[in-house]
Amino acid sequence: MPTSIELLKEKGRRLRIHSLRSTTEAGSGHPSSCLSAADLVSVVFFREMRYDPGDPHNPENDRFILSKGHAAPLLYAAYAEAGIIEESRLITLRRLDSDLEGHPTPRLPWVEVATGSLGQGLSAGLGTALAARVNNLTYDTYVLLGDGECAEGAVWEAAALASYYEASNLYAVVDVNGLGQSQHTMHRFDVENFAEKFRAFGWHAVTVDGHNYSEIIAAFARCREAGSRPRVIVARTLKGKSVSSLENREGWHGKPVPKQDLDKALAELSQPYADDGFRPNPRPRPRREERPVDIDISISRRIGESVATREAYGDALVKLVERNDRIVALDGDTKNSTYSEKLLKTRPDRFFEMFIAEQNMVGVAAGMAARGMIPFVSTFAAFLTRAFDQIRMAGVSRANIKFCGSHAGVSIGEDGPSQMGLEDLAMFRPIPGSVVLYPCDGVSTERLVAEAAKIRAICYIRTTRPKTTVLYANEERFPIGGSKILRRSEKDRVTVIGAGITVHEALKAAATLAAEGVYIRVIDAYSVKPLDKTTILANAKETGANLIVVEDHYEEGGLGDAVLNAVGNGARVVKLAVREIPRSGPPEALLDTYGISSKHIVQAVKSLL
Repeated sequence: MPTSIELLKEKGRRLRIHSLRSTTEAGSGHPSSCLSAADLVSVVFFREMRYDPGDPHNPENDRFILSKGHAAPLLYAAYAEAGIIEESRLITLRRLDSDLEGHPTPRLPWVEVATGSLGQGLSAGLGTALAARVNNLTYDTYVLLGDGECAEGAVWEAAALASYYEASNLYAVVDVNGLGQSQHTMHRFDVENFAEKFRAFGWHAVTVDGHNYSEIIAAFARCREAGSRPRVIVARTLKGKSVSSLENREGWHGKPVPKQDLDKALAELSQPYADDGFRPNPRPRPRREERPVDIDISISRRIGESVATREAYGDALVKLVERNDRIVALDGDTKNSTYSEKLLKTRPDRFFEMFIAEQNMVGVAAGMAARGMIPFVSTFAAFLTRAFDQIRMAGVSRANIKFCGSHAGVSIGEDGPSQMGLEDLAMFRPIPGSVVLYPCDGVSTERLVAEAAKIRAICYIRTTRPKTTVLYANEERFPIGGSKILRRSEKDRVTVIGAGITVHEALKAAATLAAEGVYIRVIDAYSVKPLDKTTILANAKETGANLIVVEDHYEEGGLGDAVLNAVGNGARVVKLAVREIPRSGPPEALLDTYGISSKHIVQAVKSLL
């Protein structure tokens, strides 16, 4: 039986009270932003959504994403009113020992993704909606956005793709309260402006008075008749609604009601509308037999043959999807270069073209990961830098996303510096709990893609454009956190550490030096993070505490710095890296020009001896 309007009003009243009390108790927060959306959230949580309050992991629960993450107290209030958390926990808002953080994070099991960096929630919502389709589930996803964040381009990237994929199980609600942090928003209360934008992207859009329950309910009813289109309700609201000292007043963003004024504010909300008779209407939990995760793969390559590691990445994807149906691939219109197209050709149901919209691609992957998928996201390493904020927020979400950045370094050749990923290792290494992998041949690439799929963490796999020689036997294993010693003798006087393309340069240098009677040890540091500190320190000790690190990356933040952090004062470390903005040119010439070729390794070794 549908929830009555009087009960919805009562829930809205209580949501406002909780938001005011918790932020005043915390001494910080955004109550005015909560008050504008309280009526919208009341209808969504207590009439539209279907979920089991006692089972956050029910695959058929409808999903809710608070894109305007600063309204977190409102979300927690809704959880309390739904019976998901105890009401007494609300006053722990923003405490160090509380999971009710200033902006939502998945420390609470009902939070899909971390939000608060604005403009990202719709992408994540699209990801959860697409995951429902992949998994043949019937749940809907609801995303609450603020009007201010709709200035972010990522919102419209998500809007375009949701229409392309006919995500009819995605509902957006835009809270148009007209006030940003420091001034009026761009369009103030022009709800039709927002609606027309969404319609232009192919959405079914309805405008409402966001404090009129009858209009909101009717709008959702109309949205449910929208066919294959995604749906959006654009609601005109008042920031600080129902508290006269806050309502539609500037200067209150991010400020709680002072304790001495709280009773006065609450007095305006003291009249109840109805007794609390809310009853959830969950969908039955589907009975599904969980298959054991088997993601070991077989490899068939010949030592000495040439293959690009980016191509081996595509081969690995095809094999992995046959082993685990939770794996999907997303690519930003570079699939014929990253070779993720190999999966598209064999399993189109597990491949999603994301077009040239990397920020949205990462946000969608975060939403998919929240629903138990294992998304592999690929594009040129250079283009992932555009999405670093989304990657950072995925880190806060502890999202299980795997990234593949191809065309890394100057070794890509003539395409020039705009296409060369030279900052990517420095970008992924600081993400807490991240894994950074840089294979040098086809065998290690396939093995490391499989290892990335096994571990629950953000993983970055760096691949190169040119073909390289296969160095390893098919049976060789590459555990995360390990390394391989490729050249070793008792006469070694220097240890040279490379990864990816520079492993091959180090081996060339070793051959050149050996012909001159100088011997070096060569380590393939395929696991950049976590780094094999034990092996590196042991080999440094055996080779006179002399280390040379050579990498196709800028000098700061890459493999060289990882080695420096690991060895401390335990060895002399010489870093060979790209130290200036490179030019176009043949790969071999660029490696030499920018100081990371075998010739420069030979010179560096001799300078240490």
